[in-house]
Amino acid sequence: MIDEALQDEIRVAYQTLTEALKLNPRWGQRQMIAEVANALGDPEADPPIAVVEAGTGTGKTVAYLVAALPIARKRGKKVVVASATIALQEQLLFRDLPDVMRNSGLEYEAALAKGRGRYICLLKLDHQLSEQVIDPVIPLYPDEFAAPDRALAGPIFDEMVGALGSGRWDGDFDSWPGSLDAGVKRLVSTEQSQCIGRRCPHVSQCSFFRAREGLENADIVVTNHDLVLSDLRLGGGVILPAPEDCFYIFDEGHQLPSKCLNHFALRFHSGTTLQGLRDSERWVESSSAGWIKRGLDERIMPTLTALFEDLIERTLQISETFWALFPDEVVERAEYRLPHGRVPAALAEQAALFLAQWEKLHREASRLEAMLENRTSEAALVPEAQGEPVSDPDLDLINAQGMVARAEQQVAVWKAFAQAPNTEQPGDGWARWCLHRGNVQSIECQASPILPGELLKHSLWDRVAGAVVTSATLAALGTFDRFRERSGIPSSARWKQVASPFDPKKAIFSVPAMTTEPSQADAHTEELIALIPGLIRDDFGVLLLFTSRRQLEAVLAGIATNISHHRLVQDQLSKNALLTEHRRNIDRGEPSAIFGLASFFEGIDLPGDYCRHVVIAKLPFAVPDDPISSAHAELLDAQGRDPFMEINVPDAAQKLIQASGRLQRTEDDEGRITLLDKRLLSRRYGRVMLDTLPAFTFELAGRASR
Repeated sequence: MIDEALQDEIRVAYQTLTEALKLNPRWGQRQMIAEVANALGDPEADPPIAVVEAGTGTGKTVAYLVAALPIARKRGKKVVVASATIALQEQLLFRDLPDVMRNSGLEYEAALAKGRGRYICLLKLDHQLSEQVIDPVIPLYPDEFAAPDRALAGPIFDEMVGALGSGRWDGDFDSWPGSLDAGVKRLVSTEQSQCIGRRCPHVSQCSFFRAREGLENADIVVTNHDLVLSDLRLGGGVILPAPEDCFYIFDEGHQLPSKCLNHFALRFHSGTTLQGLRDSERWVESSSAGWIKRGLDERIMPTLTALFEDLIERTLQISETFWALFPDEVVERAEYRLPHGRVPAALAEQAALFLAQWEKLHREASRLEAMLENRTSEAALVPEAQGEPVSDPDLDLINAQGMVARAEQQVAVWKAFAQAPNTEQPGDGWARWCLHRGNVQSIECQASPILPGELLKHSLWDRVAGAVVTSATLAALGTFDRFRERSGIPSSARWKQVASPFDPKKAIFSVPAMTTEPSQADAHTEELIALIPGLIRDDFGVLLLFTSRRQLEAVLAGIATNISHHRLVQDQLSKNALLTEHRRNIDRGEPSAIFGLASFFEGIDLPGDYCRHVVIAKLPFAVPDDPISSAHAELLDAQGRDPFMEINVPDAAQKLIQASGRLQRTEDDEGRITLLDKRLLSRRYGRVMLDTLPAFTFELAGRASR
């Protein structure tokens, strides 16, 4: 049990905060404080994890900070608060945390943690401005961004130097005054695998390391999910403090499993691989003279060259093998998923040979890195001689580290294919698939765990000193089963649902009488076109949510002359610009309607008159073409289970609640939610979903219901 002194400290902090802000203590907030305190403060807790679904308006941030900070200090741990986005991260650091500190009596130091790629690399900037070095660094992912025009990029780099020198800029790309092309940023940013750290001549002025210095003395580290997962993929404790030394708090925690899959998925792209191998071969050939002068073992050069040639040949061979899996007809894009993740024996054998060569390249590249590392600290720039290219020790080391990283990635990919079950064995919980975009050199093959739970369990939950996972939507169909399976959090953790303090009966949830279902795509769209103008006529602030861009565009075109609202469409402007324009319209007394897709189902905050009506075109079932979801459904089906009821229905129910939650953002908010999908009333699964909605005032097919 948590000791009484800590209980008292938390109680006093919360009381001081509510009195300072003249707030009435919220029952749900107090419940959440208790759950967090009991999970983190009880030395006997196994595991020390609290999962709290806290409805909108609970005050999650106050609850987890007030509870976690005193316990962390007592136990000598840091608090790492991870949000889903950079925007939420900065809101927490610059608004929420100062408010809590100022009004609670708690005094803690906070620091912001972002990845290397969000800061300028002074070494790369220096060499981009140098006329001695041409195209100095081989990109880790050469297909990710188009190369920028050097004539246009040069003045930007000059401007960066001036801004850094005058102190007007701190080297953080997020604080650059204006937009930066992604390709330009790539030229002067770096990744973990390319940074030479303390050997860099610019390390004392490095923006990234300066930002990191604050983490050592900070009590609270504010970051995002992606950086946490990047750190875990590297083994933990590389970018952020080690999990064993931290209390992790995951806000918007429902996104964590999906983000985990993105980070741990394995990928091979034939075109990118070929380009990387050829770039590396040219780099070795052009640098070899300088290396010999610096005393490197010259025998490594022909060894590497031979490996590059062999890997280029094998890349072409295995691309042809994957190409043969597709139908003969040529299409712009095609995808093929290996049933049950099983790899045909012939392909597995070829993958094993490919793996062996990548492992050899990894060994030789690591050996080259070690040699360059030993020589870099004592070497000066080798002067140009007899027309030979300049060989720079720092950039050579960066390229060697990049080669090691690329080889490591490919070793992981081909282990996943070479060691996969063959046609005689059952699946192993992995999805494996390939796709192409019109030709054999656009082959991409990927492998991913079907469920991220085991990854998170081993890399995070089994190691962390304590953790809190919270969101307004963690449960589905009234249980945590789906999230528990996907997250890997043990059932013995503390699981709690805390209701929103807002009165759901102020919201009318309506399903009007309809003649069509979404399966009748064209007819359903026509019915939406007929219904929507009348539904929203009296509402100034409207949010219309679609699961299909095609249907959104068809509806928008069909109602164009029938509504007087300003029509703002997702992706026509940035999200922030679109919301700003919408608010401006409402403030002028002009009706405004936002047409959004899946990403607008959550994270949209339009209180009061900004949103009085949420229209949902149909139940938000996921499009069934995702290879990981398809593999999961296949696995459940093979086990005699019902994938639709275990995956599709819970996920759609959760998204429906998220979409409905756009209406009530404050205690005073009221209005209407309209679902234009009669399946909620006519299908068995629909009734199950209906029963788990908040206690709205319901109007179902024209009949009032309480």
